[in-house]
Amino acid sequence: MVTEFPVAKPAAPQVPRLNVLVVDDDSLVLTSTCLLLEDLGHRVSIAESGTKALQMLQGEQHFDLVITDMAMPQMNGAHLAQAIRILMPTLPIILATGYAERIDGFAAGLPRLSKPFTQTIWWKSLPWR
Repeated sequence: MVTEFPVAKPAAPQVPRLNVLVVDDDSLVLTSTCLLLEDLGHRVSIAESGTKALQMLQGEQHFDLVITDMAMPQMNGAHLAQAIRILMPTLPIILATGYAERIDGFAAGLPRLSKPFTQTIWWKSLPWR
């Protein structure tokens, strides 16, 4: 007789609670990303555009991390990342993309998330893990 034991799914490793700014022009992606991060215990703020994200970053609230979509109208994720780097040189930035697009310049060196992503994949993209 063979005894089978249930196999537990590996949990995403614990990360300190972060204040994360998520930037995406797609409301469904914003919602799913927020739920994923909140489920891990993080505080999440959202911006629907690069311009709104820059306004929020210059406000009173402190952010530990920015996750931005790459393909957005007016200001794409690479342009937003460059603007953030000028304003806040040490703020970690992750580019999220659903495409296999080529990224040049400054943004090419940033961590990338392929959409859709899971909690474990998100954790692996953190620049300080």
